[in-house]
Amino acid sequence: MTKDSAQYSFPIYTPRPNPLPEGEGTERGSYFGRNPKAIALAVLLLLIGGQSTVWADAPNSGNDALLAEAFRSHRSDLQMQGQGTVIKLLPDDNQGSRHQRFILRLHSGQTLLIAHNIDLAAKIEGLRVGDTVSFYGEYEWSDKGGTVHWTHHDPARRHLGGWLRHDGRTYQ
Repeated sequence: MTKDSAQYSFPIYTPRPNPLPEGEGTERGSYFGRNPKAIALAVLLLLIGGQSTVWADAPNSGNDALLAEAFRSHRSDLQMQGQGTVIKLLPDDNQGSRHQRFILRLHSGQTLLIAHNIDLAAKIEGLRVGDTVSFYGEYEWSDKGGTVHWTHHDPARRHLGGWLRHDGRTYQ
């Protein structure tokens, strides 16, 4: 090195360290699994974009927030998944297609009416107040928290099938 070249200093590029533990962050979707703000942004973009299907994995945390947002914004026709505690059993609706009806309270405190078509899927026998029920179905807004229906298969295959889970059994 000459005396003239020593006066010129060039920065050396140093790559930033990966903020995730070694080996993580390379699988598809891992960023969203570790970043709640990214999940919220993705959900917001789906809602604003008019998409009618909302997917989430955790039955209580993210899904309660999605259902709360659907309720606040008066949204309907959304495929939702969640879990709640039965707080009230209602008589079956026998007008037209028969439906088993009950009210769930989500972890967030929001209530949902579940209307489960028992002409297309088995009825949950032995359901009691205090039981936990997981669901996947179509959310419809109402001023009382909303209704989830289409918790069954569609024999015509024109609608996305849903389900209910109670005591380890799936009803669809």
